[in-house]
Amino acid sequence: MFGILKSLFSSSPKVDLNEVMARKPFLVDVRTPAEFSQGHPKGAVNIPLDKLTANLTRFKGKTDIVVFCRSGARSSQAKSILAANGFDNVTDAGPWDNVARITG
Repeated sequence: MFGILKSLFSSSPKVDLNEVMARKPFLVDVRTPAEFSQGHPKGAVNIPLDKLTANLTRFKGKTDIVVFCRSGARSSQAKSILAANGFDNVTDAGPWDNVARITG
């Protein structure tokens, strides 16, 4: 049932995360510093969701951006914030362990 609802109401097309990760994207963990310190994907930077707008310059010139968090809620918000500020090359990877499985 959840899969059906998600497919009906999802606003983003299905993205192959492995394909995006092969392009060496800018990995952004939008969890808190405390959450980040407990574990994060290799190569990720920590820009908490509440600091995202103040750090938009860090995204300039990045060809691929991947955002993620603990459950996927904050990363979805992060993608929306970035899109509203002109960044259309953002992939919402959802939970951080989705990225960690690929980065090793």
